[in-house]
Amino acid sequence: MNTFVSPSSIVRRIWGNGDTILFIFAGAAAEFALNKAVDWLYFTGRLPADPLGRLFSTVDYARRIVFSDRDGAYRAIDAMAAIHAAVEDKRGARIPDWAYRDVLFMLIDYSVRAFEVLERRLTTTEREEVFTVFYRVGHRMGVRDLPTDLASWEAMRSEHLKDNLRYSTYTADLFRQYRRHLGLFRYLLLREAQLLVVPERVNRLLGYRRASLLGPLLFLYKVSRRLRLDELLKSLILPPAYREEIRSLDRAGTQEQ
Repeated sequence: MNTFVSPSSIVRRIWGNGDTILFIFAGAAAEFALNKAVDWLYFTGRLPADPLGRLFSTVDYARRIVFSDRDGAYRAIDAMAAIHAAVEDKRGARIPDWAYRDVLFMLIDYSVRAFEVLERRLTTTEREEVFTVFYRVGHRMGVRDLPTDLASWEAMRSEHLKDNLRYSTYTADLFRQYRRHLGLFRYLLLREAQLLVVPERVNRLLGYRRASLLGPLLFLYKVSRRLRLDELLKSLILPPAYREEIRSLDRAGTQEQ
């Protein structure tokens, strides 16, 4: 099969694991709330109405692209582009290219950060694989001024974190929505997970402390996976509506790797 991502790629290992995806989701949830273009997500009303569903939708699109054949990946990418174009037409304005780049940069960065929190440090070659996959997604979408190599991406990522994030009324509202949809216990777990993966700039803007209470528990969590107790832990962390979604990501990743 002519796959979009090589079956042996580290990207498939990252996106074929529900645990890793949970940490990607946690990091993206924090950074989405700070992005200066978050008003675009409020324009449709979908984000404040169902913030978890909206973020899971973004993550699921990325996962489908990673595990599709080339034609299927192109269809998924084109569908994303069409959805955004429709929103632009409705609002009568264009989503800034830097906002598209920010989303791609988040997927690259949190793919790396989540895997390294749960597994091990990635090699430079593996980081380049992650970058290349999402560069190809952005190129297919027609996003302009994309960095063309890992070093250029790292420099641009730093600039975007400095220039394109701010704490706003949207940030405060979105975190209120997270708490309302998750409940207090799961909301606090989300924040602790974010502490493990977000960049220093995001941490500082959200007023977070440096160390996560989950840090010492990660070893126990990794042991629990070997003992197959991680399903119990996920049931504590995830709202019922999203448990099956994460389980399906685990199953799909196992089948497709």
